[in-house]
Amino acid sequence: MPTFDRTKYASAAGLARGAYILADAEGGKPQVILMATGSEVYLCIDAYEKLKTEGIRTRVVSMPSWDLFERQDQSYRDAVLPPDVTARVAVEMASTLGWVQYAGTKGRIIGMHTFGASAPLKDLQKKFGFTTDAVLQAVRELLGK
Repeated sequence: MPTFDRTKYASAAGLARGAYILADAEGGKPQVILMATGSEVYLCIDAYEKLKTEGIRTRVVSMPSWDLFERQDQSYRDAVLPPDVTARVAVEMASTLGWVQYAGTKGRIIGMHTFGASAPLKDLQKKFGFTTDAVLQAVRELLGK
């Protein structure tokens, strides 16, 4: 897994709160929120960097613990996931179960919809859509671009 440059992205200080903003939109409120946990976060960061060059204000939220996040007060949860930003993409290499709570009914969830397969990791990622291009496509569909 890639190591993130902590001078470029937020620290993991929000880890104890279950979810935190790892990278945020420059120049205003985010147009889209990308969410993931664990190994999938790198896809969101890669997409974030590409979307930034296109002028699409993007926030990346690392969500290592839904349980801890749900224990936070509403103001914190709304600060991390503003309710009025409905363009959201969640990336989960396992089941999509539960992500709709955070992606919302208008969001997209990139995840497993089958039982799985066996092959080299890169082949499986491409086959099941765990690529930066798939995240970018989902964002563009949500934003009508």
